[in-house]
Amino acid sequence: MAETPNIKTIGVIGAGQMGNGIAHVSALSGYDVVLTDVSLDRAKAALDIISGNLDRQIAKGLIAESEKAQTLGRITPSESLSDMAQAQVVIEAATENEEVKKKIFADVCEHLNDDAILCTNTSSISITRLAASTDRAERFMGMHFMNPVPVMQLVELIRGIATDEPTYKAIHGLASQMGKTIATSEDFPAFIVNRILMPMINEAIYTLYEGVGGVEAIDTALKLGANHPMGPLQLADFIGLDTCLAIMQVLFEGLADSKYRPCPLLVKYVEAGWLGKKAGRGFYDYRSGVPVPTR
Repeated sequence: MAETPNIKTIGVIGAGQMGNGIAHVSALSGYDVVLTDVSLDRAKAALDIISGNLDRQIAKGLIAESEKAQTLGRITPSESLSDMAQAQVVIEAATENEEVKKKIFADVCEHLNDDAILCTNTSSISITRLAASTDRAERFMGMHFMNPVPVMQLVELIRGIATDEPTYKAIHGLASQMGKTIATSEDFPAFIVNRILMPMINEAIYTLYEGVGGVEAIDTALKLGANHPMGPLQLADFIGLDTCLAIMQVLFEGLADSKYRPCPLLVKYVEAGWLGKKAGRGFYDYRSGVPVPTR
């Protein structure tokens, strides 16, 4: 078995909301980062988002002004997975689609050093099954960050059936070095957070679907009645309704229990392209700048 590498460079695949957040916290923690996406323009655009998020941290007194330039200087945007050859750890943060992820792993494994660790940021898909599609099941595991990554404290760590102990210890140490709090989950559908959170969101959508309450009433009830910082429908919009649906489908198919059946209204919103805040419309319409309930 190869020795666990000394981690200096982290590769991040996917420069979207999760990927740029992972790149942000990795670089801020002192690691060099290679950030790839399907085009160099998308990878470079992520740097602008990271820059703005660093400005927010400076304004809140969380980091020093000098740390911004240092952090940005550690991130190299790229459009080629071959640039992952220099990384000791690679974290995949692409869309929540198993076939897309497996294709990425097949491509990137050709370029990785034998001792490099491969992680996935999946929020629900079987780590064991994803690992089996790679050439390094022992050096593969789940590293599920919460959104937004620079703000949220938690990282879920998930071992597949083949994940070896040195790999787990290395990634546990990496997450700790990033200042994150770790919850270790067994490899069951949706792990811990989404196993509990997504059925709650799905039930809130059923409550809307059945006319028990409107969007604002449901969100107000949970914010003030359960002391949640954000209502479940607003949270669903923030996560992305397509992601919520994908996770519910993983739960429903993986556990074969009718209580995980995705609400038909959630399916309808996704079919309409009303995917939440990122699409301008979901359970709220964001196009005017002021969120307005769509039901």
